[in-house]
Amino acid sequence: FFGPGPIMVSSLFFYCGHLLALLPALLAPLPILALRAIMPLLPVSHAAFVCPQTHPAIALAREQQRRKIQSGIAAGSGPGGSMPFLMQSVAVNDGSVEVTRTYFPSKAEKKEEGDGGVPVTETYSIATRIFRPMSLSSRQAAPILVLHGGPSVPADYLYPLVDFVPYRAMVYYDQVGCGRSTQPKDLNAYSISAAVDDLEAVIKKLNLRRFHIYGQSFGGILAFEYLKRTAERKGSGDTSRNDDEGCLSVIFSSAPTSVNLVEASAERLLDVLRDQDDEEETLGDRFRMTHQCRMEAMPSPLIDAYAHAGTVWRGTAAIPGYEAQPPSENAARMPSAMVMRGEYDFVDGECVEGWKACFNHDFVRVKVMEGCGHHGLLENGRAYGEAVNAFFSEYD
Repeated sequence: FFGPGPIMVSSLFFYCGHLLALLPALLAPLPILALRAIMPLLPVSHAAFVCPQTHPAIALAREQQRRKIQSGIAAGSGPGGSMPFLMQSVAVNDGSVEVTRTYFPSKAEKKEEGDGGVPVTETYSIATRIFRPMSLSSRQAAPILVLHGGPSVPADYLYPLVDFVPYRAMVYYDQVGCGRSTQPKDLNAYSISAAVDDLEAVIKKLNLRRFHIYGQSFGGILAFEYLKRTAERKGSGDTSRNDDEGCLSVIFSSAPTSVNLVEASAERLLDVLRDQDDEEETLGDRFRMTHQCRMEAMPSPLIDAYAHAGTVWRGTAAIPGYEAQPPSENAARMPSAMVMRGEYDFVDGECVEGWKACFNHDFVRVKVMEGCGHHGLLENGRAYGEAVNAFFSEYD
């Protein structure tokens, strides 16, 4: 029926199909062989790209990748995990506080050479949220002022603290640059000092007279700079501001004393993960599940926080080179402190050890949350909440 002609043509197509299928495998080694052939002819500056540790472009790319992963930008969320929140049955008041910041715009017109331009003053709105507002003035269980991290990762991921610390009023706010607060586009509008100014404005507007401070990650840095400023003001005899009893005690949760230390720690941990598996596409997820939030599914509060995070003043790149320094010798005594971190936290022991030397007293303790990463509250809320409440109860 077919005859010899069709059979020969059919066979030809059959063998050609096999050759085409093998072609990618046959050609794949050619670039590698060519690279090996020309490597001895290349100058060192061109040959160095095969070593990521030595080539500036690759080193820069890895630094940018590390900062994205560390700040949660590059970490995949995976399926959203639900959490049993009690907050639906807790009274809550939402409000806002107006603050002003004065800064030199990035693109300000300069009047003459050397002039820094004309400063501008702008008003921003800070969104506040108070759980159990009727307990704000309690003398038995002082309220907790909660400072989120990032910088510019809003307070959503810290709301579960309400579930695990009973009875106390909880005061949250989204710092300028993220969440429901104003998000200036000019990088010059941001600074740690300006964030401390905002914190003082929130305390004054909400009439917080005696309270505890809980600062997570960058929130701990912000808390320290506020307490340092307050102690130095009191020590200098400045009575222009009435701080009342003020802050009774403070908790730093996964807060580093030094940006350089925490960046070096994160890079070491990323290198370990690369040695285990060189698949870069999964690196963010693996870092998140090992050192940030050790849960298979990223918790919904953390997803919500990342979804509303700021983009202008974000992560360690926003505060390069920061290193906490103790207050002046004449400063008043700072509040007693507890420093918490997770067992697998990228904010490791070296990153938090320096806090003891930054306070002008010896009442600084360190607590390691077993089995936890950077977000112990989300990983083991019950044990975490008990530790927080027990410490604050000592200083009510």
